[in-house]
Amino acid sequence: MPTQVELPILSGLVESVAPTPLKPVQLHAELPPIWCKLEYLNPSGSTKDRIAAYILSKAWREGTIGPGSLVCEASSGSTSIAMAMVCAQMGLKFIAVMPEGVSNERVKMIRAYGGTVRLTPVATGMNGCIELTQTLARTEGAFLPKQFENIDNAEAHRRSTAAEILAKIPGRSVGAVVSGVGTGGTLVGLYKGFHDAGCKTIPVLARPVCVSEDAHYACGCFQQAECCSFSTCVPGVMDNQSEILRSTDLADLVTIEVEEEQALETTRALIRKGFAVGPSSGLNYFAALEMAKRLDPSLKVVTVFPDRMERYFSTALFCNDSENL
Repeated sequence: MPTQVELPILSGLVESVAPTPLKPVQLHAELPPIWCKLEYLNPSGSTKDRIAAYILSKAWREGTIGPGSLVCEASSGSTSIAMAMVCAQMGLKFIAVMPEGVSNERVKMIRAYGGTVRLTPVATGMNGCIELTQTLARTEGAFLPKQFENIDNAEAHRRSTAAEILAKIPGRSVGAVVSGVGTGGTLVGLYKGFHDAGCKTIPVLARPVCVSEDAHYACGCFQQAECCSFSTCVPGVMDNQSEILRSTDLADLVTIEVEEEQALETTRALIRKGFAVGPSSGLNYFAALEMAKRLDPSLKVVTVFPDRMERYFSTALFCNDSENL
């Protein structure tokens, strides 16, 4: 058993982040309330703070990394931003490997935390990013969090996010949990946490789809600013099942498809209600509403608002923003 190593004092924010709010959200009075975990209120602005803190703190305590160690992650945005913040607090070096074309706001945030950004060709997608991180591990001794396959990604949400939700939701019971899937960590972790607590929770995968050329054109300005997702409008979601999702038995998994433009319109509606969220929140909320319509009204549907709107100012969410917002 490796010797446990204490975290540096500067990592206090990483270790003691207050729980994010859980709120019943209704865009219109006639719609059922959806219980939303406001993860965009985490320190760096996304739910990925949880996995960055959990994975890097665990590696530090086990002696895998220490002062000045190099961390390298393949990520289209929010995970890299979260890793950059946590590395800054822990005195670690960080390299984010991202596909060319990600929004400039995300690159600037990573660099502001002192991280380095390496861009890979658009044509190689996330696989190209992962390959470069593996090279950096071999040549520079970088520690790789490996968010797409590391089960600690889901474990962070099982231990913290799910526990926080159960502590606040009336009746301590969740009928369904809804999330888009990039790495799969959020959906798997929440489902496991609720299942462990005895909830008969239905896991729901929210999947964005493009249904027409007109809808595709409506997201057109996004295509030049985003290349890290199979969706042209909703970043960070993947078309294939992640390694974490494939390795987990999610009983009765339901997939709900959401038109891309509907996801954006829902996001804009949430912003107008005062929720400073990004496109995946609109995707999750719309899918959660669809799921709520299928269930008994007594069953509570939970979803996550994963990140903040500021990292998407140059994307389709804010194209012609005088008209959209």
